[in-house]
Amino acid sequence: MQLTTWLQLVLGRPFRRAGHRTALVAAGLPLHLAVVPLWLWLLGTMAALVPAVTPLPVLLTLVVTPLLTVGQRRRYRALVGKELPRPAVPGPGRNWKSAVRRLTTRALWRQVCYHAVAGPLFAVLDLAVLAVWAAALVAASIYVWIWALPPQWRVTDLGHTTQAAYITAGGLALLFLGPRLTGALVRLETRAAEVLLGPSRTEKLARRVADLAESRAGVLDAADAERRRIERDLHDGAQQRLVSLAVNLGLARSTLGDLPEDARKVIEEAHREAKEAIAELNNLVRGLHPAVLEDRGLDAALSGVAARLPIPVRVAVDLPQRPSPTVEAVAYFVVSEALTNVVKHAQATRADVTVERIGETLLVVVADDGAGGADLAAAGGGTGLAGLAKRVASVDGTFSCRSPAGGPTVITVELPCAP
Repeated sequence: MQLTTWLQLVLGRPFRRAGHRTALVAAGLPLHLAVVPLWLWLLGTMAALVPAVTPLPVLLTLVVTPLLTVGQRRRYRALVGKELPRPAVPGPGRNWKSAVRRLTTRALWRQVCYHAVAGPLFAVLDLAVLAVWAAALVAASIYVWIWALPPQWRVTDLGHTTQAAYITAGGLALLFLGPRLTGALVRLETRAAEVLLGPSRTEKLARRVADLAESRAGVLDAADAERRRIERDLHDGAQQRLVSLAVNLGLARSTLGDLPEDARKVIEEAHREAKEAIAELNNLVRGLHPAVLEDRGLDAALSGVAARLPIPVRVAVDLPQRPSPTVEAVAYFVVSEALTNVVKHAQATRADVTVERIGETLLVVVADDGAGGADLAAAGGGTGLAGLAKRVASVDGTFSCRSPAGGPTVITVELPCAP
């Protein structure tokens, strides 16, 4: 069994995909030679000094290049199942400006380079590989050819028979060499097709960045939706249970008058703990995603944050239309955390919050008249100013903090909110 498996690996693997690859090489031969007559015509007109005809081969080359590119894509798709990526093309248009844009794109001239320069070279290699296959098949089946001849033409001399054995051995060797040559040529052609017929490295990077940005936006939207779901579950589930527990404990404390003093103290302590837990849960829910933000927008949500602070805060929100929920949540989080830091660390007597949309940018400014000295570089990773900067960067926003010693501190955030 092991010997059979080894023979299958050694003998079968080279031929497993040889048929499709050889068909790919054979199908590419006419496509690679298609532009050769046009360039021979061009060289002929240049040698004959006929400048009036010289542009015609070039124009015909530009016309047939997209058609040949389509043929090459179909060849790879049909025979080896490979989809060549498409380069970026200018938008549709019928005026002369759009035609000039299409004729001056790098993608078009890379395709011309493939069909006019690389194509003829690959045609030579294709012919060589196909010749190897033909010679291998003919040489390996020499005895078949000998016995297929008429009796009077058969080679019966022993020397000729020995020579036929050598030819057969050479043909078998070429049969084992053929798949490797074909595979190497297919890899070379595929690489050239990807580079010259596909997008450039810059376009690939741009597409990759766009895909990553789109996937990251999807992750952020999913995370924001998950936060809203948790907020609803906490508000409708755990919070209501705690409220019910606090109510029941309050009723027990007021109605059960014959309880021992120790039991009454335990009930009072449990009632106080339940109310504190409700307050902490309310703060947690507001920190996750307050319902007022989803229902009424940034103005109402930030006004609610400002109303709960022990210092006066002026809130000015000017938004003709609401931004996306993700950007809105980031803006709320930044203002809420910045105001919390003002109360805890700035020793400020007042603060100002300004939110406005300028073009496709949401501008958020939080200022206070505190002691200043806030340093983004010295902030711990993931907390304080560093945490705000990371949260802003998650949506491709910019974060800056100007806080000289003695104040004032001004935090400026710009969030993209293009539709």
